[in-house]
Amino acid sequence: MTRTLTVVATGPLALIEDLGRPGNAHLGVPPSGALDTPSLRLANRLVGNQEDAAGIECVLGGLAVRAGASCTVAVTGPSVPVSVNGRGVDSHAPVHLRAGEVVEVGSPYAGVRNYLAVSGGILVEPQLGSRSTDVLSGIGPAPLSVGDVLPVGTPVGLPTGEDAVPPPSPGDYLTVPVLLGPRDDWFADAGAQLASTIWSVSPESNRVGLRLLGDPLRRVPELEGRELTSEGVVTGAVQVPASGRPVIFLADHPTTGGYPVVGVVPVRHLAVLAQARPGTRVRLRG
Repeated sequence: MTRTLTVVATGPLALIEDLGRPGNAHLGVPPSGALDTPSLRLANRLVGNQEDAAGIECVLGGLAVRAGASCTVAVTGPSVPVSVNGRGVDSHAPVHLRAGEVVEVGSPYAGVRNYLAVSGGILVEPQLGSRSTDVLSGIGPAPLSVGDVLPVGTPVGLPTGEDAVPPPSPGDYLTVPVLLGPRDDWFADAGAQLASTIWSVSPESNRVGLRLLGDPLRRVPELEGRELTSEGVVTGAVQVPASGRPVIFLADHPTTGGYPVVGVVPVRHLAVLAQARPGTRVRLRG
């Protein structure tokens, strides 16, 4: 039998992601990759893969795939109902599928993104060293559609279940550190402004950036209305457009930007932001 997964349902959005293609900013290519990298790494470990194997990132559930041959899958991310042929199974644990069985991922109880890994990994053709979908540049495989048949590799290791893997529980109030600079001097007492405002995650957020709603940041008077020459930006950069409301760049961000960057969120804090639903309150601590 052929080792494949056939897409039965996608939910709002399902993408193939691995750990991305960093190091290509000079080509104008974002790093891309899973937004919640700890969850993808865990899913791969549970099914016996190397941590950088490609899996599926699904948004707000609704994913269903059919196994073309015997394989092991694991679903990670926030707590979520998972079933095989309608029978409930555990998330955050290796689950064996027989040929023809369908695994379904429900809606997470909190958070946004879940990850499905399969033993052997998904072997779509890599581009620039990664199998990740980049929604900004269009590099990588297209978002998954019903009927897509995904090639699956040969398992390289044994599934490794744990006695207990507690799912992360994304909260509705987050406090995130920000390293100020390089353009914090464009804003009046930037650290105090960031810390005194409780922002709300906008429904317009996506893999490019987490958009925040709240009282606009105030520029220093001499820089009001001034333009900035485009300059390089990194993942986690907190860019402040003309509206004064910050955007935190995530994995599919542009590699340059023409608005001032007031600070940068350290990479280790981005996974929790990737799970923030619209309306989540966020405090940026400078």
